[in-house]
Amino acid sequence: MNYANDHIRNVMLAGHSGSGKTTLAEAMLYLTKGTDRFGRVEDGNTVCDFDPEEIKRHTSLSMALAPVEYDGVKINLIDTPGLFDFEVGQQEGIGAAESVLITVSARSGLTVGAQKAYKLALKNGKSRMIYIGKVDAEHADFYKVFEDLKSAFGPSICPVVVPIEQAGGRVFLNLITMKAYSYAADGAAREVPVPSYGHRTEGLLEAMREAVAETDDTLMEKFFEGEPFTQEELTEGVKNGVKTGAITPVFCGATTLLAGVDQVLWGVKKLLPSAARAAGAEATDRDGNPVEVDCVPDAPLCAYVFKTVADPFVGKLSYVKVVAGELKADSSVVNSRTGEPERLGKLVALKGKKQTDITSIGAGDIGAITKMANTKTGDTLCAPSRVVAFPAPVFSTPTLSMAIKVKQKGDESKISGALQRLMEEDPTIGYAINTETVQQILSGLGEQHLDVVCAKLKSKFGVEVSLTEPRIAYRESIRKKCKAQGRHKKQTGGHGQFGDVWIEFEPTTEGDFIFEEKVFGGSVPKNFFPAVEKGLQEAVHHGVLAGYPVVGLKATLLDGSYHPVDSSEMAFKMAAKLAYKAALPEAGPILLEPIGALKAHVPGDVTGDIMGEVTKRRGRVLGMNPEEDNTQVVDAEVPVSEMHDFTNYLRQVTQGRGSFTFDFVRYEPLPSMLEGKVIEEAKKFMDVKADEE
Repeated sequence: MNYANDHIRNVMLAGHSGSGKTTLAEAMLYLTKGTDRFGRVEDGNTVCDFDPEEIKRHTSLSMALAPVEYDGVKINLIDTPGLFDFEVGQQEGIGAAESVLITVSARSGLTVGAQKAYKLALKNGKSRMIYIGKVDAEHADFYKVFEDLKSAFGPSICPVVVPIEQAGGRVFLNLITMKAYSYAADGAAREVPVPSYGHRTEGLLEAMREAVAETDDTLMEKFFEGEPFTQEELTEGVKNGVKTGAITPVFCGATTLLAGVDQVLWGVKKLLPSAARAAGAEATDRDGNPVEVDCVPDAPLCAYVFKTVADPFVGKLSYVKVVAGELKADSSVVNSRTGEPERLGKLVALKGKKQTDITSIGAGDIGAITKMANTKTGDTLCAPSRVVAFPAPVFSTPTLSMAIKVKQKGDESKISGALQRLMEEDPTIGYAINTETVQQILSGLGEQHLDVVCAKLKSKFGVEVSLTEPRIAYRESIRKKCKAQGRHKKQTGGHGQFGDVWIEFEPTTEGDFIFEEKVFGGSVPKNFFPAVEKGLQEAVHHGVLAGYPVVGLKATLLDGSYHPVDSSEMAFKMAAKLAYKAALPEAGPILLEPIGALKAHVPGDVTGDIMGEVTKRRGRVLGMNPEEDNTQVVDAEVPVSEMHDFTNYLRQVTQGRGSFTFDFVRYEPLPSMLEGKVIEEAKKFMDVKADEE
């Protein structure tokens, strides 16, 4: 059934892992007869957690869609993972949602995941609503959590449905309708008399009236004069406040008992903005000028691809939100990124993994398109008459890198193709081949993330791999000047080979390798200078300490001799290499290690810990800069070899609040006490490499 854009709500479920997002989606589906059973995450039979890895781990790992039809309204629930390793789900989903429904546990309280979800909604200008679930759990305290929300997010927090414990059991009071409900075992609501509320409930009512008064001057006058608001005024006031961001309504419930879930559905329909009111967005045209795209059905088609699934068995599936116009299977569309027409596959409606063929997707609605080979996440599909592009999504940069080791010989060639498919699905995966260390490097947001990538490589592509710490690409250099002779003489039948050079080697800061000649009297003919330089360029690929490339080296050809018959370019090339091998051990060779620039964004109360950790990792703190929300940016320079597990450390010490970037800047001398270990590791690697060859 197609819904008009004012009867569509696109709502992203977000919050900390384990706070009840998937269970809430399941309860909404079950209550509205969208499913015939109430699935449980623990049993692996929920609509939104259908991937084998999600079922095995009992947690959401990727974004999923679950449309709910309630009282004439279609609610497209976008269920996202709460684990920080899989925050790509929220970064994809936020582009398709107009509102964010943040789940908080009445037992665990306000968590980092809820705070991050709130900030994400705020940053993207999305309406917010909070659901405090698990009010039936042992040690649950709705009112304490509510106070924590007010402390963290300020006066926008507005109570709408609150639990009241009384002798006959728990009832849920809707402060807008002033109706109270109790719930049967099957989730059926029964209206009960409004309990006599004490000062606490009176305070909540006053908080809601005050929040509503802030949304309208007329209501503010009424509030100051002490006049009560009508139900319509309260509903409209909260609705307008939610749309502008001035109000964040708070609901509550016991999801597994289906208690209070109907009130959440009511709140989504009545208070959250429809696609018609909030799905419009700003785009840019071909010349880079801003264009406002309104969510209207009779405009040229404009759709945004917010997620890609690249399954080796099912094929490619592109999740789209139609912002304007109507998308049909035979629509002519242009991909604004490529400028080329796109051929559409089938249009499907999604409910978890279930796909239903449909003929069209209306303005403000969400669906998927199969088999679009050249389309990727973040692309805009348009009618040829109006080609515009929505802003590209911003995804987290992978911070944990590991080297891939294939368990089955012959599978090396499969890895690249398999990872390209997985990277289409998940833009937070990084993959590169380091030719210097001869390793394939897989990057992600954390250990769990990489663990899941490896599991998918095995289950989807039949490639089994293990992960090891990647090798560091060191460099070598010299500290002092040294001169040496290289003499290559070989007599064979016929022409012999003769080349003789004296070369001076010295450190330089002007480049990786510099070659000069200061030959007098033609002791080495000019036509052999390029051969000497080429021999040295080949030689500097392998240092004398651990076989790493040599940098910061200046070589000056001073003298030599030649034979009119036996001298050749090859002979002088060999002579140059012999001079290099003779001189470098005497020139004070040293190892250089890569240094990176660290920018750590952390809460202000842990900056001391971070600076201490940087020092412990042989780093230098360069300074601190304050950011908004009591966060600080710690600038530092740290050796790359010390940063391998920094992702895990930062997440632990900041409870997931912190983030960082780390980029290579230069090479610096490695402390002499660490040289022995690096040289030993390099020898082992060379031995293994020789065995493999």
